[in-house]
Amino acid sequence: MQVEVLTDEDGLKGAWFAATIIEPSGEDKYLIEYKTLRNDDDTEFLREVIRACNIRPCPPEIIVVDGFKVWDAVDAYYNEGLWVGVIAKVLINSNYEVNFIEYDEKTTFNQADLRPHQDWLNGKWVVP
Repeated sequence: MQVEVLTDEDGLKGAWFAATIIEPSGEDKYLIEYKTLRNDDDTEFLREVIRACNIRPCPPEIIVVDGFKVWDAVDAYYNEGLWVGVIAKVLINSNYEVNFIEYDEKTTFNQADLRPHQDWLNGKWVVP
């Protein structure tokens, strides 16, 4: 099953990573394999046991036709994961300045590396 996983690892807190559930691993835990994170010697994708509360299904795709606007909540693909941010500035050529409020950092992204942010609440996807 394809999912997204929230990690508590230092430097990656708050980011969601694409993964595959390999098998159950105890009560409310699953062995997963990341799709983008690799082991220390870079020989295979990282596997890890994750609590069920840190796993969610992949959200449905929302097609963005007219681009994003300032203050739109987005997920930005950055450092192999998806980070929640807010559009701070609309630039030219489908580029955007995204503010990661939790980290007090702004970074420029192309629209191809952004998606509308959605929250997984009570078993449903909700657009804030």
